[in-house]
Amino acid sequence: MPELLRVGPYRFHFHSREHWPPHVHVEAGARKAVVWLSPTAVDRNRGYTGRQLKEIHNLVRMHRRHFLRRWYDFFRP
Repeated sequence: MPELLRVGPYRFHFHSREHWPPHVHVEAGARKAVVWLSPTAVDRNRGYTGRQLKEIHNLVRMHRRHFLRRWYDFFRP
């Protein structure tokens, strides 16, 4: 489970056996979300408030290029 970034309580990662389209998982304690990378959009949310989701979405947009580069490097055939 490659970790991409830690910011505050949030841990951004993807799983080694992922599916398309490119996305990241975001965890903080028992809270979890999945955010698509292109275009950036929250796909699933379990436990985050609207304010937290906005913060997560902004962080994903800010680090999107890094996340996509890591995704394609990891899943390159």
